[in-house]
Amino acid sequence: MKKFDVVGFGALNVDKLYNVDKITCEDEESYITDFNRSCGGSAANTVIGLSKLGMKTGFIGKVSKDYDGKLLLENLQKEGVNTEGIIISEGRSGNVLGFVDKDGQRALYVDPGVNDLIKPDEVKLDYLENCRILHLASFVGESFNAQKSIINEISEDIIVSLDPGRIYAERGINYLKTILNRTDIILTNEEELKYLTGNKYKTFKEGAEVLLESNINIVVVKRGDKSTYITNGDESYFIEPFDVKCIDTTGAGDAFNAGFLYGFLNNNNIEESGKLGNFIASCCIKESGAIKGLPKISELDKFDKIINI
Repeated sequence: MKKFDVVGFGALNVDKLYNVDKITCEDEESYITDFNRSCGGSAANTVIGLSKLGMKTGFIGKVSKDYDGKLLLENLQKEGVNTEGIIISEGRSGNVLGFVDKDGQRALYVDPGVNDLIKPDEVKLDYLENCRILHLASFVGESFNAQKSIINEISEDIIVSLDPGRIYAERGINYLKTILNRTDIILTNEEELKYLTGNKYKTFKEGAEVLLESNINIVVVKRGDKSTYITNGDESYFIEPFDVKCIDTTGAGDAFNAGFLYGFLNNNNIEESGKLGNFIASCCIKESGAIKGLPKISELDKFDKIINI
């Protein structure tokens, strides 16, 4: 029996989100209407979402001994995420400075701090061996090498999911080849898919086929307020989004990941898992920040008529 259902491996950041009248371009001005501080990081948001759904979760990452590092650790622990895999060091913990407009659209600036100082020998392999799914998300810099180093050292029975984000997607398939060759589930969005595949393909369906040819079993293409496309090569589905008022899109993709992986771990098919992913994402965008709106497992009762959890 594995100790964890899912272990995340990615950056840990304190998100400092400013609500603004509009997101400005060069030489424009706007004004701030509100401010929200929360703890985030793509993989962290996803495992917190899974923890709220009753999954056993853990995390591998790095924080400093500073105030933000303490906040990040305490937040994960409060949300029921095991933190024994987190490395604590000197330096500056990661931060994201974000601006969110009246329509919920955003612009983000990342200060990675010690996130990018993870060495391969600092990662506890026995910790990783205790999970059913290892969920990877991007780093800005050198910690990518730690992910690449451990990916082929873990047992073959561990399922690997990857949300490449814009940072990894822009590096392309060849750069990510080592990780992609070991990835079972990739959770990307339409824009990232273009970068990942070199923008050579007319449609996202063609781009998804390229990823399937890289031996990835399931390709998910998140498309914002349009239908999500999911394929495993044999079956393909378009999953319609839920019609809710959008307050803030921050963390919506991470919330989808939590719902999809929850469905997958509970033996739902890719269509059912996709519907669940869209449901969790719809809960997320109704609140400000990445995790405030994430539902607890008791709130899935309303979803029973759509999918049998």
